[in-house]
Amino acid sequence: MPEPIRAEAVIDLLLTEQILEPEEPITPEADLFALGLDSMALMQLMLQIEVRFGLTISPAELSRDHFATAEALAGFLTKKRTA
Repeated sequence: MPEPIRAEAVIDLLLTEQILEPEEPITPEADLFALGLDSMALMQLMLQIEVRFGLTISPAELSRDHFATAEALAGFLTKKRTA
């Protein structure tokens, strides 16, 4: 069974790829949209998810719930990886 993707890995991706540049640290529960995740950042995030985690996200899977927080996104990616 593949290793779960953790919220910390999502936060690392957001910061190292400069998808978000918040003034305060990102917590696993922080609202990513409130921190600046917009449509352009979302497209960049999807590309980086494919590179780092080897997962492709289809347009049908683009929901605010999946991308609301690092924790939610990690859970979504983990489910996708194990499916």
